[in-house]
Amino acid sequence: MDRPPTETPAPLVPSEPADDRISIQIDEPFLAEVDAADLARVIAIALAAEDHADAEVTLVITDDEAVAELNRAYRDTDGPTDVLSFAAQEPTPGFVSAPEAAAYLGDIIIALPFTRRQAAGLGRSLADELRLLAVHGTLHLLGYDHAEPDEETAMWARQDEILKSAACSV
Repeated sequence: MDRPPTETPAPLVPSEPADDRISIQIDEPFLAEVDAADLARVIAIALAAEDHADAEVTLVITDDEAVAELNRAYRDTDGPTDVLSFAAQEPTPGFVSAPEAAAYLGDIIIALPFTRRQAAGLGRSLADELRLLAVHGTLHLLGYDHAEPDEETAMWARQDEILKSAACSV
């Protein structure tokens, strides 16, 4: 039986954000839809608002399939989601972080097609939804969660405050 050719994923293209502590990588098909400098700006605002202005973060904008794979591998959940955060500073038994990595908070992964659909369904622009998810992911890296109602209320309120301070319309 013939197998379809294996597709090679499009390379990630690093951006040139104004803040070198925030690395933004965008899958090539999505470059025209994403303002990397704007996302770096809102992440920097969120970090500063939480007294972590010197922290380092990576944001990856990719496709639904890549996020679905991560979701399955690390959350035991099938299918894509809008954003995933992977904190680098969470304690892992038997693993000691290098001291020079202490400023690195972790990775935020956004599925752009999922986010595009979500924004349309909510009547928001893609840019506004990406800003919201970038701040949301950053707050997760800083320890915020929304598993419980009181946690959700606190996280959503902080997210809204940060977006307002960044003059975002979300």
